[in-house]
Amino acid sequence: MPTSLLPKPAHLLLLAGLLAAPAAQAQRAAGPGRPADFLAPSFHKQRRELLRQALPAGSVAVLFAAPVRNRANDVDFTYHQSPDFYYLTGYTEPDAVLVLFKEPQTIKGQAGVTEALFVQPRDPQAEQWTGRRLGAEGAKQQLQVQFVADNKEFATAGIGWAGFAQITYSPLATDVRDDRRDPADLYDLLTTFRQQAALPVDVNPTVAEAHQLIQQRGLTGSARLVPYLQNLAQTQPALTQDAYVQGYLSAKTDAERQKAVANRPASRYDSQGLDAALAQLREVKTPEEIALLRRAVRISAVGQQEVMKATRPDMGEMELQGLHEYVYKKYGAEFEGYPSIVGAGENACILHYTENDKPQVKNDLLLMDCGAEYHGYTADVTRTIPPSGKFSPAQRQIYELVLAAQEAGFAACKPGNEFQAPNKAAQQVVTAGLLRLGVIQKPEEARRYFPHGTSHYLGLDVHDAGTYGPLRTGSVITVEPGIYIPEGSPCDKKWWNIGVRIEDDVLITSTGFENLSREAPRTVAEVESLMAQPSALDDFTLPTLK
Repeated sequence: MPTSLLPKPAHLLLLAGLLAAPAAQAQRAAGPGRPADFLAPSFHKQRRELLRQALPAGSVAVLFAAPVRNRANDVDFTYHQSPDFYYLTGYTEPDAVLVLFKEPQTIKGQAGVTEALFVQPRDPQAEQWTGRRLGAEGAKQQLQVQFVADNKEFATAGIGWAGFAQITYSPLATDVRDDRRDPADLYDLLTTFRQQAALPVDVNPTVAEAHQLIQQRGLTGSARLVPYLQNLAQTQPALTQDAYVQGYLSAKTDAERQKAVANRPASRYDSQGLDAALAQLREVKTPEEIALLRRAVRISAVGQQEVMKATRPDMGEMELQGLHEYVYKKYGAEFEGYPSIVGAGENACILHYTENDKPQVKNDLLLMDCGAEYHGYTADVTRTIPPSGKFSPAQRQIYELVLAAQEAGFAACKPGNEFQAPNKAAQQVVTAGLLRLGVIQKPEEARRYFPHGTSHYLGLDVHDAGTYGPLRTGSVITVEPGIYIPEGSPCDKKWWNIGVRIEDDVLITSTGFENLSREAPRTVAEVESLMAQPSALDDFTLPTLK
């Protein structure tokens, strides 16, 4: 799934122990009969402890569960926990808050508390309608958090907010509904935190992020950060009124920039550092995380295989999307990691096309960017195929150019290389190839047809958290070059409506990389050979609806 090349924060360094020995996998569920390969409570506990060690002295960290999102009227979207919150707790229910203390505290009479989790209580009537809840006792037993209480006790927990030298928290949701029947829903938890921690009412998350970027990239990355902040300020007036941001932007020399960076106004409230520390942690996967990612990626690769065999020109985009997602469910993947992209012809030239409603794909190239989410970890695999089973000469030329660019990107996947190394390698190949084919006349025109970055991190998010610094052993990234030539482009019409993306999921190893999605065919010969094979779905027919 394409990602942009906007500047990414360089994140805080954690203490030693980042790659401590993994915990075994074990069942973690509120009800009986659930899968047994969820991450174990000891994994989440280890993550909490590593994060707590990274906190400055005298500080406290606060994280909230994700909001419930409304779909329409009294129907909500399927709940999806905040990846950071899940990473630290394993808790998958709403209306919860996690508090981590750098130094032990006394909470509700319990001394020595370094971690406290407040969760929604058991409610038999609610559970009859919406499913089982862990409740405080279940959460304490199954999640193994040191202190657990009902969320309504958060307001009376007696946390000494005024005594902390620093209060760090993830950016707070501002669009949370207030369920007036529930005195401790997320709306109330956020309100309690704002009031008791005396959070300044004028905290602007965009300004806070800009301050953090200046601190982290202000000296080494000024060439990209300055134009980024200047462009951002055009739509964010608060940045034009912020003295720190403007002081940095007005600096002309390295010495002036160094002085401007050091001039950050002091505050005991930090809404950016927690995300930075978590990104540093989440960037490098533990062995048990990699096991779940392998499962998600292999399921997605098999989905690509089966759809290749089943595809015919008279099939529709939505039907083909359904086949991918059927395979996911067949193998126990709970969700898609992102909305499936299945686009033929002109639709393949839209990077995040998700309507998927073209009734027949016909003989146009079919781009399928789909990924299964397995126990929270998502794959991201793209293949582009000819529904007829054979590439036309023009389709083949563009496809093999993208494939060559991907191979160049793979070769740059080595620990220690800069994160942008695969992208730079792929961009060079695409630019040279488009010039050779006559699609472009000048190198700078290549950006028209390859407008996105080649790589992003992969994990609990499809565009996962990470530092975007040098590649590190244990990171999982995508390598996904693409060429998109929509109708009306200033080139020969034979190229119009050809859209090709080839995307694989790559584990950075100590010596190079491993292509986790290699089971999905990539070369022209492999794709055409597999598409000629019969599909188990060839004889699957449904009644005609009139």
